[in-house]
Amino acid sequence: MDSMLEFFRFTPFSIRDLIDIALVAFVIYRFLLLIRGTRGAQMTFGIVMLLLFYGVTRYYRLAAVQWLLSNILTYIVFAIIVLYQSEIRRGLANIGAASILGHHRRGNEGHYEEIVLAATTLASKKIGGLLVIERDIGLKNYLENGIALDAVLTYDLLVTIFSPNTPLHDGAVIVQQNRIVAAGCFLPLTLDPYLSKELGTRHRAAIGITEETDAAAIIVSEETGTISLAIGGEITRDLTGASLRTALKNAIEGRSKNRISHLTKQHPKAV
Repeated sequence: MDSMLEFFRFTPFSIRDLIDIALVAFVIYRFLLLIRGTRGAQMTFGIVMLLLFYGVTRYYRLAAVQWLLSNILTYIVFAIIVLYQSEIRRGLANIGAASILGHHRRGNEGHYEEIVLAATTLASKKIGGLLVIERDIGLKNYLENGIALDAVLTYDLLVTIFSPNTPLHDGAVIVQQNRIVAAGCFLPLTLDPYLSKELGTRHRAAIGITEETDAAAIIVSEETGTISLAIGGEITRDLTGASLRTALKNAIEGRSKNRISHLTKQHPKAV
């Protein structure tokens, strides 16, 4: 502690240094928010423990262990790229998102009623459904593994697609600027270790796509007929038609994106 006090006492400190420290703190803070609730948080803790153990071996001069850890830490950069590829991809996508540049897509506002009506109809009949609404980050990678439609977004078409007797009912429907661009799409499943094991594939796929992109995903449970909305890797459950309409409008217009209640992590009810 005395050494630290002496360092700050005789080291010049300017406003530039303060800004520099604040920027580093902000980057670390944003990184922690990015990995919060994901497996990246556990991996970060493991890497920190490994570095601390390396410091202990240096302090006690354990040559053999220090040699081993030194060779392992040589490849730590490559390990970080592999282990954090999902978090890095999501972070870079957020940086390049058009919303940061002040641009927002506003193509879906006029079709709230079509989406809400389709979701409530499917819920009343306990027909499962998964609908993904593209926002600023493109979903082209996920469109390619589905069936291209490029049709006008309507209630009748949505209900028909998710009918159990159709070949496309198990996949996700992707909406882009008021059009259904593809159906039967396969989405990445979330790897969140804290997520309830009782959630089905549709809900895990909805959370997964919203972790990778800024899309909004609407899920209708086939077992219970409940309606859920996933945004930013979080899920709101037990929505009514009115609450879905409000949440969907806020999501597409970019307002209150993170104000989500009834999270699955807090309410691990079977869906």
